[in-house]
Amino acid sequence: MLEKSDWAQLIPHAGSMCLLDAVVEYDAARIHATSATHADAGNPLRDAGRLHAVALCEYGAQAMAVHGALLAREHGGRARPGWLVSLRDVELHAEFVEALPGALDVHAECLLDAGSSMQYAFRVEHAGVLLACGRAAVLVQTQGETS
Repeated sequence: MLEKSDWAQLIPHAGSMCLLDAVVEYDAARIHATSATHADAGNPLRDAGRLHAVALCEYGAQAMAVHGALLAREHGGRARPGWLVSLRDVELHAEFVEALPGALDVHAECLLDAGSSMQYAFRVEHAGVLLACGRAAVLVQTQGETS
């Protein structure tokens, strides 16, 4: 288990916008993280006190970012900045999630790493029940490029 303090400085999400709490496990293709921030009244994605399930796409995207950062660190480097450019086949199996007790399980799997772009599948579960899933595409900054 890797606590947030071990990897939070590796990703651009900071403060309350860093939504994941811990990494349970990861390998070259997958990551499993947990988060209880969905229940936090200070969650920056809440609207009128509610957290719509569409926000779980951001949880999946952050798992992708942490995955890339951990892999880059293993190879002695830092992950290059990336931009989420599309979500596909998103399925939401709940409307709001802020009242769910305990932690969410956030999974992401790298389907394609083409160097300048990546595709991931993600899913978010609570107590073994699927809440959201989909695919995400990310454009990665190439070396020498400025944002």
